[in-house]
Amino acid sequence: METSNNLLDFEIDKLTNSIENSLTGEIFDTEITKITRQDKRLIKKSDWVFDWHLELKVSFKEVFKLTTLNNFDIIQGLIALEDKKDHIFIHLLESAKFNKGKDKLYLGVAGNLVAFACKISFEKNYEGFVAFDSKTALIKHYERSLGAKYFRGQRMFIETRAAEQLVVKYFAS
Repeated sequence: METSNNLLDFEIDKLTNSIENSLTGEIFDTEITKITRQDKRLIKKSDWVFDWHLELKVSFKEVFKLTTLNNFDIIQGLIALEDKKDHIFIHLLESAKFNKGKDKLYLGVAGNLVAFACKISFEKNYEGFVAFDSKTALIKHYERSLGAKYFRGQRMFIETRAAEQLVVKYFAS
């Protein structure tokens, strides 16, 4: 089952070393794990813009959840990845509803998930290369915040050096 490529429009609000409470500045350690059958119950369609249940049905995609170490049942963000055998492709990335907008609870969710994609790329010996399709209005934002490079059309990529910086920021410990 092929799904159409989505143009990503996640906001990199802050590159943190985990996720940070937007009101108190408190840092929360996180974990990113592959979604399991049991986790599906935690993904309520009304809480997300994208249909993550549909993403979970696509055989060539893997969906991962970002949670805090002290609460694995509250999903902070989700990412759908595909192994393209020479790089990792981000199909979708979304912060939880409560982590969006001016009243968001946590900063750093999207950055954490992108850094995770880069980490997987390094683990698979793809030198950190990650690609995604961006909304036109956000191309400059991703260049500034992630060090991503514009390729053509809507396609952007993160190369080794920028990927290393993201991985070190989020996964140094």
